[in-house]
Amino acid sequence: MSSYQYPSCPLGCENIRLLRLLPNEDEVAPLQCELRNYSLQKLGTRTHLYEALSYTWGGSKNSRSISINKQKFDITRNLHAALLCLRDRSLERILWVDAVCIDQSNLEERKQQVQFMAKIYAKAHRVIIWLGRGAVDVEGALEDIRLAANEELTKSSKEEMNQQAIRSLLQRPWFQRIWVLQEVAAARHVVMMCGSMEIDGYAFCLGLKSLKLSSTSSPELQTLLSITYLIERAGLRSKYTTDSPERFSLNVRSLAELIDMFHSRKASDVRDKVYALLGMSSDDPGKAGLQPDYKISWEELFQQLIKLILGKDVSVETFSQRAAIKIKGCILGQVSSVRRDDRQNVKITSRNTAYELGSNTEWTFQASAKPIQERDVICLLHGASKPTIIRLCKDHFAVIVIAATPLNRSDSFGWSQSTTQFLRDFLLVWDWEKPLGKPQDQKEYEALIKAHSQALEYSKAVFGDYLGEATRMWNDIMILDDLGEYENAEERLLEARSSYVTAFRKEHLPRHSQNGRTLLSFVAGEGHEDTIKLLLETGKVEADLKDGKSDRTSLSWAAWKGHEA
Repeated sequence: MSSYQYPSCPLGCENIRLLRLLPNEDEVAPLQCELRNYSLQKLGTRTHLYEALSYTWGGSKNSRSISINKQKFDITRNLHAALLCLRDRSLERILWVDAVCIDQSNLEERKQQVQFMAKIYAKAHRVIIWLGRGAVDVEGALEDIRLAANEELTKSSKEEMNQQAIRSLLQRPWFQRIWVLQEVAAARHVVMMCGSMEIDGYAFCLGLKSLKLSSTSSPELQTLLSITYLIERAGLRSKYTTDSPERFSLNVRSLAELIDMFHSRKASDVRDKVYALLGMSSDDPGKAGLQPDYKISWEELFQQLIKLILGKDVSVETFSQRAAIKIKGCILGQVSSVRRDDRQNVKITSRNTAYELGSNTEWTFQASAKPIQERDVICLLHGASKPTIIRLCKDHFAVIVIAATPLNRSDSFGWSQSTTQFLRDFLLVWDWEKPLGKPQDQKEYEALIKAHSQALEYSKAVFGDYLGEATRMWNDIMILDDLGEYENAEERLLEARSSYVTAFRKEHLPRHSQNGRTLLSFVAGEGHEDTIKLLLETGKVEADLKDGKSDRTSLSWAAWKGHEA
């Protein structure tokens, strides 16, 4: 039998392929299928009588063959198992399956069809979630979840259920994948399948709520909330869709918010960590040139995304799924406590007199890929329209939430002249790959930081190696002052003063010299006019920058100490 070849003519606008799964009374007979082109415009705004499959591809080893239009076509073992279970004895079944209905070797077709993905699932009569085959107890776990949805079931009956089997089911790869979010968000009706067992999606969600499984012992279960929320609401969505001819989106949240919530999920192609969310975004990233394109590299896409969120002038270096970002910003506040349910309720202490958040401010956030913790820092980065939540590490800040969007606050964040006087330099690391708290590849981080720190270094001919290191050191002092961590700031200040004396061959300075806490204000307070001139000639220091403890500029320090401004 010859191998199947996709037609050379491309799919037209609004056209897809559908898979006809032909019936057979023999459960183990080879799978016979047909592929046909289909227009999503035929029935206007109505849903169409095909089923869309949501599943994980699985490994490509030991692939299995099916027949398409009487020609051989290879698919993964997991998809083969799904089609066997879906095949009816007497009636054909009409399915949309991405691995078959899209020519995966054709990059242009992939680009086009990925843009239709939300519409394909939204137009389907129902979405079938295939969780794979499993042992008898795992398939039975789906039945236990269905029984748990029954309100009349006693507490003792629930306790007798096989909790370990239920957890094993919920830790299957499907629950960790990025693409499934859009697939269930678009669904009108959801059916869950594991082997021969199936359950209505709404009943699945009710059963899980009733079981009240704890996610503390199984961190993988923390991702369940976002999935079950989407599945549960499938039956509440209208059966009709309205969209503009230019763009179809589910309008769940902005792209930046979706990235914060879901970037830790898995994808076979890392670029899909962005592309899989475009169909759910309430903004239009396409206007900024961000749309599915499998011809560009992940690094290029990652930089494009960061500049979309933080502004085109931000300086970015990428390494795998990590980015080092050099940007200016100001401290707004610090997290004093976090209370969690299905959301994150965060109390914030204001740390910026120029941008008062109010005392005992409490913001509510959606669950994020990296959970917010006490002592995390709320800052407003220059060029961004929303705050960013970061965490202080040894030599950088880790990005926790890139575009923090409080659900209980609707006003926007803007910049004023007083705010810019508290600008600080931030070196941020945004890691999509490894959760915080796990061992990091320190060599990778050091390479990333070193490459990016070159942008902070001034003329080594004048300053040697000092100024690049000093700039960060004095900047850390200002940030610690902004956060009210004065003891830590004092320790850094002693280090900075010592380094300054050595680098510029100055006389020993008194230990408790009360001069400024920025590099320029400190030098101005000491009256070292030659050094002031050298610093100003670099163009890298700002004379009107205030420190966070005394609220003074470099000029005011010089005047206060009796030196010429």
